[in-house]
Amino acid sequence: MLDLTTWNLSVPTSPEPTTITTARLNNGYQSQYFRRHADGSVTFWVPVNGSHTADARYPRSELRETQADGALSNWYHHSADNYLSAVLSVNQLPSKNKIVIAQIHSKDEPGSDNDPLIKLQYHYLRGVGRLELLLRKRPGDAEVQNILLAENIQLNERFGYDLRITPSGKLGVSVHSSDGDKGALYRQLSGYWSKQQLYFKAGAYIQDNYGPATEGGRVTFYWLNSLHR
Repeated sequence: MLDLTTWNLSVPTSPEPTTITTARLNNGYQSQYFRRHADGSVTFWVPVNGSHTADARYPRSELRETQADGALSNWYHHSADNYLSAVLSVNQLPSKNKIVIAQIHSKDEPGSDNDPLIKLQYHYLRGVGRLELLLRKRPGDAEVQNILLAENIQLNERFGYDLRITPSGKLGVSVHSSDGDKGALYRQLSGYWSKQQLYFKAGAYIQDNYGPATEGGRVTFYWLNSLHR
């Protein structure tokens, strides 16, 4: 099942994105961008011609972590053990063949670089589905490492991911598919990240913004859970 009680949702409506509040999301919200299914799963859809936020180039249908009352959730990693886990499948890709399915982002505030610490990206490259970790070593770094975690994960194949940051700043990312493909990375984060307030994101953030309205990204989530303890 998906626990949506601590998330809001951004969808790429015209002429600008709409934020679906936590309360509205948990009151049965559905649209062309967010479909619920009888088995409890949900499908995110993002067309390449969808609107995008002012600080982004690409459209998204993406969850953003909140408190249960809808207030935005931001945390320092040293305050708890921080987890995000999901089971999903990628069903459709835009022509550039890339879609981000999870992020650990830093809060946009004075003194913050407002950078993602990580993006977990599905990349369909030369007929092979890959899970890539885009890792920023320090806040503000323009260069991002692209680390291959697993490959041979095909469209419509179920796979899972688990993200964790410990209070001491150790990052763990693991992925595993229904066909047995898997990979993991464990790394001590730079101390600069301890000064950044962070939050989780999950959904479909395509890395493409050109083409017809029928082109885009479609992702189905069967399980999603975040935890701070």
